[in-house]
Amino acid sequence: MIAMSEFMDGLWITVIGVTIVFSILGILAGILYSVGWFERRMVEREGSLPAPKAEATPAVTEKEKKGVPPRDLVVITAAITAYTAEKAAQLRPLPFKRKVSDAWRLYGLQTGMDEVENFNYEIGEW
Repeated sequence: MIAMSEFMDGLWITVIGVTIVFSILGILAGILYSVGWFERRMVEREGSLPAPKAEATPAVTEKEKKGVPPRDLVVITAAITAYTAEKAAQLRPLPFKRKVSDAWRLYGLQTGMDEVENFNYEIGEW
């Protein structure tokens, strides 16, 4: 049976441990909140700065705006598809080996132990 003093010692250790854990979690939450507040202040400060003057940019022609011509895009896509299809054809499925039931393994172990026990009993060593 547990004495009352041992119970109270365990209770105090539990209270102190929980207090320390939640104190540390509170400190970490405060640190994370202050870092978020500091980051928001820095973003607001950057937003309030005057925007730099834009320099004159040369006009972009319509031909330069387009990326890859559609015909080239079709050829690239076909090449990638052919490459992946060839790679997939080279893969072979791995053989799937089923795990033997643990019941048979345990039965075998038990049978072996029974034989040893019976052998010891028969020769008189118990």
